[in-house]
Amino acid sequence: MPRFTVHIRDEWLSVPCRDTSKTIQWLGQEALKRYIKNKPDNGGITAVKDIRFVVRRCQGLGLLDADDTIEDVLEDNDFVELAIEGDTMSPDFIPCEPGYISLDGNSLTSTDLINLGRGLYKIKLTPEAERKVVQSRELLDTIVKENKVVYGITTGFGKFARTVIPVSKLKELQENLVRSHSAGVGNPLSPERTRMLLALRINVLAKGHSGVSLETLQAMIQAFNASCLSFVPEKGTVGASGDLAPLSHLALGLMGEGKMWSPTSGWADAKYVLEAHGLKPISLKPKEGLALINGTQMITSLGAEAVERAQAIAQQADIIAALTLEVLKGTTKAFDSESHRFCDRVQDAYTMRCCPQVHGIANDTIAFVQNIINTEINSATDNPMVFAERGETISGGNFHGEYPAKALDFLAIAVHELASISERRIERLCNPSLSELPAFLVNEGGLNSGFMIAHCTAAALVSENKVLCHPSSVDSLSTSAATEDHVSMGGWAARKALRVIEHVEQVLAIELLAACQGIEFLRPLRTTTPLEKVYELVRSVVKPWIKDRFMSPDIEAVHRLLLDQKVWNVAKPYIEKYQTEYIPESRPVSPTAFSLDSPASPRKRVRHE
Repeated sequence: MPRFTVHIRDEWLSVPCRDTSKTIQWLGQEALKRYIKNKPDNGGITAVKDIRFVVRRCQGLGLLDADDTIEDVLEDNDFVELAIEGDTMSPDFIPCEPGYISLDGNSLTSTDLINLGRGLYKIKLTPEAERKVVQSRELLDTIVKENKVVYGITTGFGKFARTVIPVSKLKELQENLVRSHSAGVGNPLSPERTRMLLALRINVLAKGHSGVSLETLQAMIQAFNASCLSFVPEKGTVGASGDLAPLSHLALGLMGEGKMWSPTSGWADAKYVLEAHGLKPISLKPKEGLALINGTQMITSLGAEAVERAQAIAQQADIIAALTLEVLKGTTKAFDSESHRFCDRVQDAYTMRCCPQVHGIANDTIAFVQNIINTEINSATDNPMVFAERGETISGGNFHGEYPAKALDFLAIAVHELASISERRIERLCNPSLSELPAFLVNEGGLNSGFMIAHCTAAALVSENKVLCHPSSVDSLSTSAATEDHVSMGGWAARKALRVIEHVEQVLAIELLAACQGIEFLRPLRTTTPLEKVYELVRSVVKPWIKDRFMSPDIEAVHRLLLDQKVWNVAKPYIEKYQTEYIPESRPVSPTAFSLDSPASPRKRVRHE
């Protein structure tokens, strides 16, 4: 019986089809039925027949007409993606006809890297980068021909640096290096993160200081552009000498060994995935194995995602805090001495009054970390370094991940405070003695519990973050028989920074839900136009809380709004207009006035009252 694999949101579903004369519309509806069976809340879908969606093939990425018959447009075991109206297309698939980013090893940004991970662009090299790569390789070939003893080229690695390897075994030396160092554990990186990792390694090699051949580098680019992605476990790097284990797994798949993933194949043996896309496994030349695995790209690519998400949530945290301030009828006296006109409240709790100071330092830290990450993105992190113009190789320590490790520890600590102060505002919204609203923001308290446990969830996440904010970069364990005797632990710094930021996003999602619920009890009063637009955005995905219901999907839906930066996008036009028309440069700025241009959130220090 023919079967088709359908991707819906984050799940792959197998759909059998006895009659291939049925339509693509039928296939989509059958897949949706299977999808909602696996969801306790039916995936937020009430009636399959009412859901609007589009279907496209994974291979070729062409959209399929709903009225076409399956037998006319699909073959047995084809992979297709179904996108529900209102959802974004899965980041696991490259969109049709993406543009190109030209890599030269000097100008890539964290934003570019995120877009490459999402499949919005393919990669090509600049002519200058190609020239430098060729020159670097020519020097290495000369070293091999002249039988010179150079670390990693004609010697072993680490403790075996003084062991000279005969020329006849130099290819085996590099292959053994990649195989033995592919010792990571844990879940694989997502396709999006693996694309970022591969793109970043290509960018570093494009600098021309690693000695990789243009042939090998072009093979890596072809694999990226086809979205042929190696199985890369997330754990196993100590952050010096570089991210050896994850980068070895990345290289192993390119060699045609281990597992790989592509949109058309799912997970399969790397050799067959490459063959399916008309690609050949990489054949390593002297030094190329080392060139592919020695660097900080795991730390830095995850760090790029962390800093981009941190920036997005910090912008939106200001908006959410402003909405809560309105619901709690807070005063703007602390932000602007001229605006305290029709209010008898002198001052509010610190969680409202001190938002500019707490949010401000988070923004400053994000800007600091982003600068370090962007520098690391375009840094040569190999060892030994190849300097073709000087005709020499130099063994150094650019592979050490201390810079991004320390920066990402700082990032976690700073961004955590956005959740810490948010959780306290949630408490004030839920506590009737502080909010003058119904307890836990629901009518018929006792029969209904409202936001009682949503607040507990926020508290739990904040508590987890307190542990996760312990800096990993203060630790170091000697490895490689004391040759590599100081390491950065940057891989864990990056992974836990992402976990902290995800928790911050979820806490702020809960606060946004609570603030919007609070507005329900203040009607017919209205808040400012931009805040009303934010309220309408939330209500487009979550209904008001009339009586108790399954809450987790509501939190997930609003979390998705924050991830997609929709809260920021709704308020941004009003913010820009206000900044342009109403704010003199000399005046301190209120977060309720929507001056949220990160990193220039209000940060004027004020005396404690």
